[in-house]
Amino acid sequence: MNASDLTLFVHVADAGSFHKAALLAGLSTPALSKRISKLEESLGVQLIHRTTRRLSLTEAGESLYVHAKNIEGQVSDAVASVSAFSQGLTGSIKMSVPTISGELLLAEAVADFCQKYPNITVDMRLENSFVNLVEEGLDLAIRTGKLEDSSLIAKPLIQSSWVLCCSPRYIEQFGEVKTLEALKEHNCLAYTYQAQGSFDWRFTTQGVEQSVRISGSFATNNAQALRKAALAGFGIVYVPRCCVYEDLQQGKLVAILTQHKPRQLGVYAIYPVTKYLPEKLRLLIEHIKQAYQDKKEYF
Repeated sequence: MNASDLTLFVHVADAGSFHKAALLAGLSTPALSKRISKLEESLGVQLIHRTTRRLSLTEAGESLYVHAKNIEGQVSDAVASVSAFSQGLTGSIKMSVPTISGELLLAEAVADFCQKYPNITVDMRLENSFVNLVEEGLDLAIRTGKLEDSSLIAKPLIQSSWVLCCSPRYIEQFGEVKTLEALKEHNCLAYTYQAQGSFDWRFTTQGVEQSVRISGSFATNNAQALRKAALAGFGIVYVPRCCVYEDLQQGKLVAILTQHKPRQLGVYAIYPVTKYLPEKLRLLIEHIKQAYQDKKEYF
């Protein structure tokens, strides 16, 4: 005996006919009758009075029907609950995003996603350190750079270009920078939130990678702090283009040495390896990818 046998019994009792119940269950009438007979045999009682004109439940059948109907309802509720999760209709998502993207576009994009899917809640942390998704119970992280952990899956969202820039005031005071080597003579403010290259600025010139060792009076792991220092005219910065895009457009900062191609890093949606990606997570990743594409000129 199993749950499906009990469900078939309920169908027969509700339909009042083996033929109608068989159609509902997608079985032949003889196959259904055989399943009910085996159920009676396993229980050691007769459940249904069979006549040529109609079916009726025995006393034992009436008792079983009450409980079996309840079990059928619980099974339906359980399937519906799981189905709701798989369809992305409900549930929660915990995620970690970098501060630059978080403030630039992800806060608004994720809030919009939650409005679009009101039964999904998202807990979004803004932080730059790479987190352990499994240990910290996170479903998703947005990160820039190369993925080294083979237990994670990375979905590309966009390519992020960097830019070398400073304020017009800095150029007026210290002169125009004409070569990469000349950077060594200037106050270069280092961005220390990166695995390597904080003080070795890398560029590509005519397909050849070049690196210049810089130094300066100020270094920080926060891109916005570097931006403010550059806006104030304190030095030259080499940062993700997205964090100074609007300053460049407004002329508050100017790109320099543009003949050299700056570094590019991929931005990825990262989540633990899983056989079935929950639909709600897939929907969120696609929503975030579109948000990046909508601001691709920033990158």
